[in-house]
Amino acid sequence: MHDETKLIKQAVRGDSRALSELLQQNYSFLYQYVLKATMNKSLAEDVTQETMLKAIEKIASFQGKAKFSTWLITIASRHVVDRVRRNEREKHWIQEEQSLRAVRYDTLQRMNDWPEALQALGELSSDTRMPVLLKYFYGYTQEEISAMLDIPIGTVKSRLHNGIKQLRKELTNHEEAKNG
Repeated sequence: MHDETKLIKQAVRGDSRALSELLQQNYSFLYQYVLKATMNKSLAEDVTQETMLKAIEKIASFQGKAKFSTWLITIASRHVVDRVRRNEREKHWIQEEQSLRAVRYDTLQRMNDWPEALQALGELSSDTRMPVLLKYFYGYTQEEISAMLDIPIGTVKSRLHNGIKQLRKELTNHEEAKNG
């Protein structure tokens, strides 16, 4: 972590090599988060790139109040929310299903299982999925999630409650179908 602190200080002062190293160290982590948040490989790639560009533009304003990876996730989360808002009028359910199949196919190609929990997570709306991911996959507090997504804490609590309730229902239904 000491290395990261040093790199951050250098990057904030304008050292492009240090910034490049920081972004490389965090790229995979960030991409995996965005992929889970969007459940869309193409969109995840775009948002990850947009996030990296925004980080390059705004590195001088990084104040170190949070970890660098948290700062990147905050930027990415806002990009995802903006994209969702922009695309809400143009939702294409077929396209989303095809993207989900592509992610599933890529996962299976790497010889990984597609866990039922991830399938159920894919059934949640992105408004609900992002707080659930941030809380239960990445361990952020409700307050941090509120700040990252720029929504009231009550909304975070509500989305977490509804998300967990829906996940339990989906997983129970899946289990009953498997055993029944």
